[in-house]
Formats: sequence, C-alpha cells, structure tokens
Amino acid sequence: MRGRIDQKVVVGVVYVSAMFMSILDATIVNVALPTIGRDFGVPTTAVAGVSIAFLVSLAVFIPASGWLGDRFGGKRVLLTAIVVFTAASMLCGISSTLGELVFFRILQGMGGGMLAPVGLAMLFRAYPPEERIRASAILIMPTTVAPALGPILGGILVTTLSWRWVFFVNLPVGAIAFVFGLLFLEGGTEHRPGRFDVAGFLLAGCGLGSLMYGVSEGPIRGWGSTPVLATVVTGVVGIAALIAVELRKREPIIDLPLLNNRLFRSCNGVMILAGATFVGTLFSVTLFFQDGRGLSPLTSGLSVFPEAVGVMAGAQVATRVIYPRFGPRRHVCAGLVTMAVATTLMTLVNQSTSLWWMRALMFLLGVSMAAVIVPVQAAAFATVTSAATGRASTMFNAGRQLGGAIGVAAFTTAIVAVGAFHRVAGHVAANLGAYHAAFLAAAAIALLALPVALTISDLDAAATIVRRPRRGRTVAATATGTLVPDAVGESA
Repeated sequence: MRGRIDQKVVVGVVYVSAMFMSILDATIVNVALPTIGRDFGVPTTAVAGVSIAFLVSLAVFIPASGWLGDRFGGKRVLLTAIVVFTAASMLCGISSTLGELVFFRILQGMGGGMLAPVGLAMLFRAYPPEERIRASAILIMPTTVAPALGPILGGILVTTLSWRWVFFVNLPVGAIAFVFGLLFLEGGTEHRPGRFDVAGFLLAGCGLGSLMYGVSEGPIRGWGSTPVLATVVTGVVGIAALIAVELRKREPIIDLPLLNNRLFRSCNGVMILAGATFVGTLFSVTLFFQDGRGLSPLTSGLSVFPEAVGVMAGAQVATRVIYPRFGPRRHVCAGLVTMAVATTLMTLVNQSTSLWWMRALMFLLGVSMAAVIVPVQAAAFATVTSAATGRASTMFNAGRQLGGAIGVAAFTTAIVAVGAFHRVAGHVAANLGAYHAAFLAAAAIALLALPVALTISDLDAAATIVRRPRRGRTVAATATGTLVPDAVGESA
C-alpha cells in the first residue's frame, strides 16, 4: 500500500498538516488571551506568558531538530513531534490553572520546534532541485494562510464555544497527520550526524530563548526595564558564545559554515527581514482593526483574511509564470517593493475610509509575500547537499522564527512610542497615527531587505529554474544560466 502513494505527496500532506496546526496555534491563541485572563482571574499582561512561553520553547528546541532528524530518521522524529504537539494541545485545553497552561505551552513548543526543520528537510529531500518551486508553493500554505485564518477561527471558537477549543481544534488535525504519516511516510536514518553537541545546544537554547523572551517582553514591560535588558544582553552574549564555540566544533549542532554558501546566506537574510515585515504587519493590522477601528475579533479576522487569498493567488502566478521565466532575484525584489508599497498605502486609511480599501491592501500584501517567500524557499537549498539539508533547515527556520518575533516587537514598540490612544476634544480616542507608524516601519524593513535580495544569484539557483513543458519539450536552466531544451523532451 505504501508504494502506491508518491513520497512527495505523503511528505507534503504530513508536513503541511503539521505546520498548519503549529502556525495556526500561534495566532489563534492570541485571540483567546483576554478570555483566558478573565477565566483565571488574572490581568491580560499576565496571560501574555501563554504566548511567550510557546515562542521561547520553539527557539530553544529548533536547534536540536536537525541533529535529531539525521540521527533517528525524519519519519520517527516528525511523527514524535506531532504526537508531542497534539498531546500538549489537549493538556492545554484541560488546564485548570494559568501555571499549568504555561507549562503545557512549553511542551507544545518542544513539539513545534521539531516540526518545521525536520519536515522541511524531508520535503526538500523528496523534491529534486528542479521541482523545488513546486515544493515552495506547498510550503507557503501553512506559513502564510494559517496566520490569517487564526484570528477568524479563534474569534468563532471563543465566541460560540470556549477558549479551550482553540487548543482542542488541533486534536483532529494532529491525529489525522500522525495516522497518515505512520501508514505511508518513509524515512529511516539517512545520515550520521556524529555525537550530539551538548554545549552548542545549551548555548543556542540560552541565547535564542533569552533573546526571544526579551524581544517579546520589550514592548510590554518597556525596553529599559531590568528583566528585558537582562534577557536581551544574555541572549546576545549567548549567541556570541555559541558562534565562538560552534566554529571550533567538527560536528556542531548549528552548522555556521553553511553561511559561506552565498545563495543560502542571501535567502536567509531576505527571509528574516521579509518575515519581520509580514508577521509584524499581520499583528499590527489586527490591532488596527480591533483597537483602532473598533471591530470585533471576528470582523477583524475576516478583514485580514484577503491576505491569505492573495498568497494563494500569488503562489500560483509565482510558480507557473514568474519564477520559471525570471528566476529568484528579480522575482524577490519585485515582491519586496510591492510589499513596501502596500504597507505604505495603509497609512492613508483612517476612521472614515471604507474597510474594502484596507482589505484590498491586505490582498496585495499577500500577493507580494508570495512573490518573496516562494522564490526564496525554492532557491535557498539549491546548492545545499542532501547531507547538510537537515542542518540548513534548522538554521533557516530559526531565522524565520526570530524574524517574525522581531517584527512584532518592533512594530508594537512603534505603536507604544507614538501612543495608541490620545485625547480629542477632551475624550480618549484611538490614535491611528500609532498604527500608521508601524506600517511605515514595515515598509522600511521591506526596503531594507532589497539590497540583500540583490545579492541572490540566479546562476547559483539555476537548477531550480525550470520552465513548464510546452509541446512535449521541457526547458531547463544550464550551468551557464541559459535556458535550453531538455534532451528527453527533444526525443519525445
């Protein structure tokens, strides 16, 4: 039975299901935080730990995922991660105290930290370079659609059922993904990663975890507060020590020499900055709709959702038309410029502006994000060997996660600095200028990624630039970057 299903399909189904569940969880929970606080009798600021615990746990366990996948096999580790995440979701849903909920969120982060890198490595090992653009189109579904769907689903569940259902909703998805993977997924131990790098794991966990905590808490407590300063400094020192130690290791847990690969380095840089823009903008827009325009969580979520439609439409255009014709460099640059234009135009939206104008801009943001993420993910691993794919996936996902956290922190800081509320004629009113400042910050970061995108080499990514068949011919990129007919297609 197993041989009847192509492993590309199997890995795609399991990975997308698992990642969709994990990323959806990160956004759907935010909608429920006020209700959770009221249920447990604590202020909203105290409930923020429910989200922060998950993010910190992700940062701590992502570095170990590449080694675990290589050592024990992708299938075993991926299915274990799904079980841990799903079981922790159930425990979160039945938590009786806030302390229990935070602890079980840490368990969720353990599972989520292994899902993305291991699944991504399996996906790119299943798809050869010339099919990576197809794989990238698969990847964009959970990473960009789930954040937009989260507020809608969260609003419905919290309003009609209970906040506990934002966790219970993971159970059927996790169960189906696990059973399907158990039956059809292949993937034994493919590589020998050597001994586990304990020192690297501890330094990575300390550095990334502390930095993620500090960045998440900075806008809430204030960047000058002692806990924030202490954790940010600890994170920076930990990462510096990690770099110094890992460069001397023969078998490091984080393979820093991978950054000597020009294409991989450039794509990582773009992904961090674009992720900061995208995730931070989604977060800021949600606040803009609810706190600035006074919309309900459900209406806010529905107004954000055009972004997901734009992503799906943009991914189709990217994979079928733009990438095969122009390659990654110009494709990514166009996406970043469009993203900057979309977020800049958001500053023109005020209290009297039709919501359909903002929804149209959300659709444009989705299209532009697809034009960045699809080519970046397709090209990033083009020159990475199969043996190094697990470690490269670990680094790629750690950067994506950190970029998103930085974006949320930076844009929240901009909103707080300007002031989300002000007095108008003696009455307190929403200050939309604060959100406009966040949108301008998003545009600036998108443009900051442009010089990095210009360092992407189409020649390095030539193996992934393959035109679709036409009249029995396939057209592929040669080592010189020239598009030529494939010999098999010619004989047909």
